[in-house]
Amino acid sequence: MLKKMLLGSIALIALVGPAMAEMPKEFRIGMLGGENEADRLRNVQCLVDYLTEDFGFEKVSVFPAADYDGVIQGLLGGTLDYAELGASGYAKIYLENAEAVDPILTTVQTDGSTGYYSIMVARKDSGMTKLEDMKGKKLGFADPDSTSGFLVPTVTLPDAIGASIEEFFGETGFGGGHENLVLEVVKGTFDAGTTWGSGVGDFSKGYTSGNLAKMVEKGILDMNDLVELWKSPLIPNGPIVVSNALDQDAKDAFKKFMVDLPTRDAACFSAVQGGDFTGFVEVTPEFYAPIIAARKATIGG
Repeated sequence: MLKKMLLGSIALIALVGPAMAEMPKEFRIGMLGGENEADRLRNVQCLVDYLTEDFGFEKVSVFPAADYDGVIQGLLGGTLDYAELGASGYAKIYLENAEAVDPILTTVQTDGSTGYYSIMVARKDSGMTKLEDMKGKKLGFADPDSTSGFLVPTVTLPDAIGASIEEFFGETGFGGGHENLVLEVVKGTFDAGTTWGSGVGDFSKGYTSGNLAKMVEKGILDMNDLVELWKSPLIPNGPIVVSNALDQDAKDAFKKFMVDLPTRDAACFSAVQGGDFTGFVEVTPEFYAPIIAARKATIGG
């Protein structure tokens, strides 16, 4: 009987012990800027509760950065354990230190794709209906480290307009994150701005996911006030990354936790991800190679 009990205990330890035993006492979550802090903290609270419950962390800390670079520097400096980045943000980390984090998962859209779009929007009452109408006008970008809000437009717009951005637009600037950028477009600070969305579903609802959809859901944006002027080529969905300061057992346990989240709590999954997705798929650095190359060529790091 004693031998049977010991063997059972050993089997249990083998099943759950390594992943749980090597977890840090505190788990630190980085959150990108671009949405107001209260909303970001509210959306991620269910994740904090589950992590505390499942892994027994003494503390789960959330660090909502003012901009993208705050999270990027936290990951590079080893002061964050997990974050969800845009592809360009990950590329910045990779170009500075390819070993700092591992991209492990990305989201899958409701149409099965693993990408999204940069979307240029303007006020509907501006009278503009197409990209060419923006000649000589003021364009707003979201954030220097945003894939959809800066990098992809910078790379792809010249082909679409047949000129450099400097030659075509009268002026450009940054809106301080996606949410604020769209609000500045509505206010008239910019004639148009680049934000992100799934490109799936109804534009009048802000599509199925993305910044526009989140703003509509929060009641701070009426899509009847906007018109879409341009949509980019498909962009790889940004990665969930984990710090390589965590050991492999810890990373594997966290990855499984995230993969199971959509089934476990669909509402929590939707809140954390900012819209409707079907789940996650595994990714590696190779998935982001085109974005890494684009960032290296246009921004440098």
